[in-house]
Amino acid sequence: MQEIRYLDSVYAGEGIWQRLNEHLELKKYGSIFILTDSNTAVHCLPYLTSKLPKKWNLRQLQIKAGESYKNIESCLQIWEELSSNLADRHSLLINLGGGVVTDLGGFVASTFKRGIDFINIPTSLLAMVDASIGGKNGVDLGVLKNQIGVINEPELVLMDIKFLDTLPPAHKVSGLAEMLKHGLIASESYFNRLLRSHDSSMWLDLIWESVEIKHKIVTEDRSEEGSRKFLNFGHTLGHAIESHYLDKADGEAILHGEAVAIGMILAAYISTRMRSLSEEKRDTIANGILEFFDKRRFSEKDIEAILGLLIYDKKNRGGKILFVLINDFGKPIWDCEVPDAVIRAAFNYYKNL
Repeated sequence: MQEIRYLDSVYAGEGIWQRLNEHLELKKYGSIFILTDSNTAVHCLPYLTSKLPKKWNLRQLQIKAGESYKNIESCLQIWEELSSNLADRHSLLINLGGGVVTDLGGFVASTFKRGIDFINIPTSLLAMVDASIGGKNGVDLGVLKNQIGVINEPELVLMDIKFLDTLPPAHKVSGLAEMLKHGLIASESYFNRLLRSHDSSMWLDLIWESVEIKHKIVTEDRSEEGSRKFLNFGHTLGHAIESHYLDKADGEAILHGEAVAIGMILAAYISTRMRSLSEEKRDTIANGILEFFDKRRFSEKDIEAILGLLIYDKKNRGGKILFVLINDFGKPIWDCEVPDAVIRAAFNYYKNL
């Protein structure tokens, strides 16, 4: 077999396509469906089909591209297409795409006929280092992120970094936010190496290190009762910011990674105010993130709307809004209550960077 890296069901490297063919030979699925969005159908599907023997007779399913289509209506469309194509419990769904496709496709597969096998082939950096690892599958409820879903592991996760060549620059940078987060909660040296990651030959090693960090955390806490919450650093405000922009009447959009990047800067400020993160490291984190992400302007109206959305965060308990904060690199803490006044001060810190 060609060179390959693997952790449990997650594989990366040149040998992944042989691994996929071996799996299909072993399982002998009655039918194989492949879910794409309108972008990956054009830019990624031909590459995938070139790697598979024609005997597998893949049947294509497609949703529209974008976070706004990560909803139950898209699920209904795919469930109905699976049913009309006589998919049964011995069928397979291959999810070829970014986080929207892998999240939604995993949810569709986990619920169709009480569960069919699925394989994730992430095509975005964000999906490779985050969405495809850990078995979280689901959809948004209106503009509220990931409110409906299940935890269920795919049969395989297959990563080919050649898919990254199909991404617009902004989408490559978006995925970097989750990698920076892994550095903040697990490894200062990894965070610093990411800041120097301008050589494309380093990408597979850096991506795989992120996979290892997330895999270790998920393996220790699959049901998110404790330490898996660390992966939500920057996401409490990040998800609220993302939801706010999804709901804006002018249609202005923000990528998930961009929202999380802002959320991490805000969380770093809060960690200095409420925990023991030094001001020096807070500023190092903020300035490092801003090397990759442009600043956004938030009006007072925007901030109030974002604060109002925090109540819907999945980590909340008993009506209390709970944050993940850090005492230092690699020293996260979960379930931290934060007063609104401190959150507003964090936005002011961000504004003045």
